[in-house]
Amino acid sequence: MIAAGLLLSVVSAVAINGGYSLQHASASRLPPLRLRRPLQSLHALFRNRRWLLGFLGGIGGWVLYVGALRLAPLSLVQAASAGGIGVLALGGGRLRPAERVGIGAALTGLLLLGLSLGSQPPSNRGTVGAVVLWLLASGCAAALVVKVLAPGAGFGTAAGFLYAAGDVATKAAVGGGARLWFVPALLACHGLAFVCMQLAFQRGGRLGTAGLAVLWTNALPILAGTIVFGESLPGGFSGTARVTAFALVLIGAVALSRPPIDASHGDATLSID
Repeated sequence: MIAAGLLLSVVSAVAINGGYSLQHASASRLPPLRLRRPLQSLHALFRNRRWLLGFLGGIGGWVLYVGALRLAPLSLVQAASAGGIGVLALGGGRLRPAERVGIGAALTGLLLLGLSLGSQPPSNRGTVGAVVLWLLASGCAAALVVKVLAPGAGFGTAAGFLYAAGDVATKAAVGGGARLWFVPALLACHGLAFVCMQLAFQRGGRLGTAGLAVLWTNALPILAGTIVFGESLPGGFSGTARVTAFALVLIGAVALSRPPIDASHGDATLSID
């Protein structure tokens, strides 16, 4: 069951990150998107076939992600998904040295993650209060980073915080029953994250926006798996390999998210009024 969940999460990561690459390539070339004209902005996005293909790929990847959560613990699914950031780097032509390091670290982490598979204590469902507090804290953090970071990085990081919150709500909702009340929350998180991501795409490069979003989307739920859902690490070699794998995929994500020194998107403007 866990191995099947791991496989689904890897395929999901390829679909989601490939979709991000297509969306960025399209959105960065569109006229400025405006928050005060949401229908006009959405029309500009959805009438672009390349962007629409990327969007549908991301939706398909999210469906696979939900299936992975039914079969494997949240922290394990997120660690596997983090390796998908390599798709963002591979979609942009020649790689910089930092990007090569990032891909190597991410793939090594995935290999160790596979070696760490074995008996996994089941995660609990998490208390409603803990999930709600996590969601509220994520929303506040997203609002803060938009104000304090550079535009592309700020919106990209905010998107990652919100997508991660949506993933935590998804894990809570897949328990069924009364937990289905988390469905509106996860839809709201993903909707706001979608807006932040498109705004980021017009203000920064692919790895400096989607890369940061993927980093936080995968890192924060790993932490939530332990804090909110009580997931414990296996002992011995498996536990050591699991921790090392988490560290490597995060190092890989950070390396791949570093913008080039001569980034050409840094001065891009975007009207959000």
